[in-house]
Amino acid sequence: MKFLEKTYACAITGHRPTRFKFKYNEGYSLCKKIKKAMLKTFCHLHDEEGIFRFYVGGALGVDMWAAEQLLYLKEQPGYQDIELIVALPFEGHDSKWDAMSKQRLQIIIHNATKCIVIGQSGTTSDYKKRNYYMVDHADFLLAVYDNNRKLRSGTGQTVNYALKQNLRIIFLHPDTAEIS
Repeated sequence: MKFLEKTYACAITGHRPTRFKFKYNEGYSLCKKIKKAMLKTFCHLHDEEGIFRFYVGGALGVDMWAAEQLLYLKEQPGYQDIELIVALPFEGHDSKWDAMSKQRLQIIIHNATKCIVIGQSGTTSDYKKRNYYMVDHADFLLAVYDNNRKLRSGTGQTVNYALKQNLRIIFLHPDTAEIS
């Protein structure tokens, strides 16, 4: 009888663009540093921890940046085994987004390994269910979050849930891109 190896996974959480100093300006140096730090972390998790499955929440900001970095990494030699799972809170959660952001999400979903829709009510509770789903399926959490500020947010809620679940958490500071 052959035993299946455990699949190690990482969930990613972080703020929407409005919570960053640079807002929607992805050309800003700090945004570029955050994306570079995420890519470096994904390489480390893959190479050193054996993680090849990554969960993102399909939101603007960190979720989208992480997904795009993972899709880029997947194209590189030695990283073709990466699986990107997009967990959406509910159908139509992006209905108020601008056309370009909607298109970016559709490209991510099209190139992802899998897209899962978690909720059906279309309420804020579906976001929480989505975040908990990702944590429940992960061994690590990458949080672009300042744990010292204790902001009330879905990201903070996800970090607290991951702590209760004893997940290993990698913090990427949103103001410095420092990894801890």
